[in-house]
Amino acid sequence: MTTSNASRTARVQRATSESSIDLSIDLDGSGTSDIETSVPFYDHLLTAFAKHSLTDLTVRASGDTHIDVHHTVEDVGIVLGQAIRQALGDKRGISRYGDALVPLDEALVQAVVDISGRPYLVHAGEPAGFEYHLIGGHFTGSMVRHVFEAITFNAGLTVHVNVLGGRDAHHIAEAEFKAFARAFRQAKAYDPLVSGIPSTKGAL
Repeated sequence: MTTSNASRTARVQRATSESSIDLSIDLDGSGTSDIETSVPFYDHLLTAFAKHSLTDLTVRASGDTHIDVHHTVEDVGIVLGQAIRQALGDKRGISRYGDALVPLDEALVQAVVDISGRPYLVHAGEPAGFEYHLIGGHFTGSMVRHVFEAITFNAGLTVHVNVLGGRDAHHIAEAEFKAFARAFRQAKAYDPLVSGIPSTKGAL
């Protein structure tokens, strides 16, 4: 496990009886990604996160997907959250807050991010039955919330994700990740008007 806060990069490796993950992140990248989780739709969502947050992301993950994708998907979320927290360092000079409203055809999602150091997730608005829908034949809608829980709690973020509309499960899930990405992009960005850590407590 290595980090470099000056360049806001991190690499986290995690191996359990359920999954094996090697993840690298650069918060000041251009949005390039190289992702292989063995769960195709999850690769699609993480690629969207990288692109729209301007975060370079490399993921190699494997796990007991012959049982279910749950362990691999959630564990990658845990590791991504840990990498984000490490790469952010002491959060000196960042904007801290970000918000985004993102459409994808009929779907519309709002996301708000506070790099607060206090993990909290508010996740609402997915239509009834979304959690049971198999997207791509392997990724259940319920996993979207699990991923946001894993990222939020391990990165120390306060995150609100609100689905304002949508019918197609693929569109809804993708809009959620894109909205989160755009809000995170704003929050992690350096603000030239901020000197020091943007908190009255002096720490985040």
